[in-house]
Amino acid sequence: MIDKLKELSKDTAIYGVSTVIGRLFGFILIPFLTQFFTRDQMGVYGNIYAYIAFLNIFYIYGMDAAFLKYFSVAKKEDERDIFSTPYIFIAFTSLLFSVILLYFRTDLAAAMKVPEHYWRLLYYMVFILFFDTLSLIPFAHLRLQRKAGKFAAIKITNISVNLIANIVFVWGYRFDIDAIFISNLLASVIAFLLLLPEIMKYLHFRIDTVKLKRMLNFALPYLPAALASVVVQVIDRPILTYLTNDATVGVYTTNYKLGISMMLYVGMFQYAWQPFFLNNAKEKNAKEIFARVLTLFMIIGSVLVVGISLFVNDIASFEFMPGKTLIAQRFLEGLPIVPIILLSYLFHGMYINFTAGIFIQEKTKYFPVVTITGAAVNIAFNLWAIPKWGMMGAAYATLASYMVNASLLFLFAQKFYPVKYEYRKIFFIFLLIAVTGSFYYYLLGSGQLYFITKILMLAAFIVFLFIFKIIQKSEIITTYKVLIGKK
Repeated sequence: MIDKLKELSKDTAIYGVSTVIGRLFGFILIPFLTQFFTRDQMGVYGNIYAYIAFLNIFYIYGMDAAFLKYFSVAKKEDERDIFSTPYIFIAFTSLLFSVILLYFRTDLAAAMKVPEHYWRLLYYMVFILFFDTLSLIPFAHLRLQRKAGKFAAIKITNISVNLIANIVFVWGYRFDIDAIFISNLLASVIAFLLLLPEIMKYLHFRIDTVKLKRMLNFALPYLPAALASVVVQVIDRPILTYLTNDATVGVYTTNYKLGISMMLYVGMFQYAWQPFFLNNAKEKNAKEIFARVLTLFMIIGSVLVVGISLFVNDIASFEFMPGKTLIAQRFLEGLPIVPIILLSYLFHGMYINFTAGIFIQEKTKYFPVVTITGAAVNIAFNLWAIPKWGMMGAAYATLASYMVNASLLFLFAQKFYPVKYEYRKIFFIFLLIAVTGSFYYYLLGSGQLYFITKILMLAAFIVFLFIFKIIQKSEIITTYKVLIGKK
């Protein structure tokens, strides 16, 4: 098992470099943008990017997942067909979708509640979608080939170009929010160009219709699930736009991104996890490994949730210049949503872990049941809670939907691929999070929540992980051996 955990930890670390830098880019960019743009402008930016995430699912329609599935078990002589068939088909459909969106851009902008003087941003939106889609399968191919270094290098280049361009256009030239979209488009084009050698190496201009049909049969049932999954992630912003205003969306978007550490932690895990469980599904102790991975994920994730929740206010309100806080003062009222978003992503990480059984047993038809239910809960909760609690209602809707997704997928996965997870440890992790959270809000209400108190609370949380034997000395030794490469 140590060898397998070492393999996962190595890939996670390499993918994590690009993911961490990407999320850090977001962490740097958002405070940077709040110094230059109004809450309304940040709201327009957040709303359009929510639609980009949603439309991206239509552009790829699950073919990246189908590629991962079939390329991972392909014979050497079939690899070029399995790469070329979905890639050419996706390139054609992406071009078709882009032409349609551009033709109906004014109607689309009005439906999206984008202010008329920002309708021009839809041009950038469409071209970002097009070039990002052309890069998805090549990136997936790098993951399957375990070319994590090359994957990370291209991702880091993409991120660096995006960040530098934003600084130049916003700070140097004082562009409007167009700068955000121009920078993204420039970075997307460069990433595509860097992937061209990988694309041309495996591409031949022929579509195998038999393989295409098989891949579509796998991918299309995944489409409703992917759409519903994105609804859970981003529908809160469009609904907030309709029920409140751009300023509220701007504050919400800004503080949502302060949950960056959990986002990057879950993201780096997800990149490594899918190839890992597909490649190790036939191991005799596969289920034992998968159970152990979930516990390790939960231990690290819970410390992040508690630690960031305790100190996020100190970080966001840090004055780097007189009168200048890390997050501009006009956005700080949204900080209470951060702990809720962090906890939501912890549940999302559990959901990602449970996908192993569904993929291994080829039961992807159950993804729509799970995610559509979660999306329905999200939409209904948003519509009910936002008029009552504003942006806090949107945050609670996110948490509720991620909890539903994780719970339902767990039930289906256990039905077809039962794994004996370490339930006692997971229960006590959630118990400690709940107790710590209750204590936090009690002290906050009593005015006794000092910085030293927060440090003691985090230390107590970690100590109780040992007291309840969630973490044990033998496991630390095992993990240490994994990290240093010894058996």
